[in-house]
Amino acid sequence: MKDVSMCQLDKTLSIIGGKWKMVILWHLSHDVLRFSELEKKIPEITQKMLSQSLRELEKNKLISRKVYPVIPPKVEYAITAHGVSLGKVLNELNKWSQTHLTK
Repeated sequence: MKDVSMCQLDKTLSIIGGKWKMVILWHLSHDVLRFSELEKKIPEITQKMLSQSLRELEKNKLISRKVYPVIPPKVEYAITAHGVSLGKVLNELNKWSQTHLTK
């Protein structure tokens, strides 16, 4: 039988796991950004992967998407309160990487 805490960890990792979601959350935790701004901040990500990751983060209520009724279309992404609650985790991962990956 699977440990209950491992089941919860599995669920959490399915929501925030992958190569790009934490990076996107990190950037959105500092500022509201448009798609093109995220592309500039994460040049290694493809448009398709950025779109997919944003959709999944929005579906899981970690970010919000605001569409402005203007031409050309303007869409902004922001971290939600639910996403902000991951702030401690993001900061600790950042500290860990600075300590262990910069040597």
